[in-house]
Amino acid sequence: MPTIAINGAQLHYTDSGGDGDVVLFSHGLLFSSEMYRAQIEHLSSRYRCIAWDHRGQGRSAVTEAGYDMDSLAEDAAALIRALGIAPVHFVGLSMGGFVGMRLAARHGELLRSLTLLDTSAEPEPNARAYRKLVFFTRWLGPWAVADKVMPILFGQSFLRDPARAALRRYWRNHIRNNDRWGMVRSSLGVIERKGVRDELARISTPTLVVVGEEDVATAPEESERIAAAIPGARLERLPGTGHMSAIENPDRVNALLDAFLAHPA
Repeated sequence: MPTIAINGAQLHYTDSGGDGDVVLFSHGLLFSSEMYRAQIEHLSSRYRCIAWDHRGQGRSAVTEAGYDMDSLAEDAAALIRALGIAPVHFVGLSMGGFVGMRLAARHGELLRSLTLLDTSAEPEPNARAYRKLVFFTRWLGPWAVADKVMPILFGQSFLRDPARAALRRYWRNHIRNNDRWGMVRSSLGVIERKGVRDELARISTPTLVVVGEEDVATAPEESERIAAAIPGARLERLPGTGHMSAIENPDRVNALLDAFLAHPA
C-alpha cells in the first residue's frame, strides 16, 4: 500500500484508481481507513476512492507532534494537493468530520462536496472522562480501554445484535491493536480541540450531515446545530444507529452517498 510524506509524517493511503470524481475518506478516532471498506466497495465502480490513515493511527507513522485538529486539517489539504486530486468529495466521520469542517471553512476550493458523519463543531464535552481513558491507555495499553469505549463508539442496537457478534469482535480487536502512543496523542488531539461553530457560516461547499439516533459520542443535537449553521446543509438521522454509522448502517449510508454525490448542489 502506498505512503506519502505529508508535513513531516509518512501517511498510509489506499487508492481504488479510476477516472471518476474523487471521494476522499477521513476516519474516526481509534480506527483507520479500513472503517470505510463498505463505502469504498460500493462506490469504487463509479468514483475514485481514496482513504488515508491519520498520523499515529492505522498504518501511518507515529509522530511526536501534529495531532491537533488544525494540524490534521492541514495534513488533509496537503494530501489533496500532493496527489493532485482537487476538488474532492470529502467524507469524514467524527474526528474525520472535525477535519472536514476546518478544511471546508479554510480551503473550500479543494472540495466539491462535504459529508459529515456523526461529528461535532463544539469542544469536547466529555473531556474529563475521556482523559481517564487516555491515562489507562498510556500506562497499560489500548487493550485496557477497548471494552470501555465500545459503548461510546457503537449504538445499543449494534452491540445487542447477535448476528453482528463477529463484527463487534473484529472492531474491538482493531481498537486493541492501536499503537499505544499514537492512540494517546490522537486522543488528546480530539479531547483538547477547540470549537469551530463560528467558522461554519463560511462553508459554501454543498454539505450533507448524517447522524445516528443512538450516537452518544456526538449527540444528534450537535449534528442539528451543524446543519443549521452551514448554508444549505441537509440533515439525515439514522434510527437504530450509533456513532460508527459507516460500520453500523452501511447500506443506508451508502444510499445517502449515492444520492448526494450524484447531485450535491
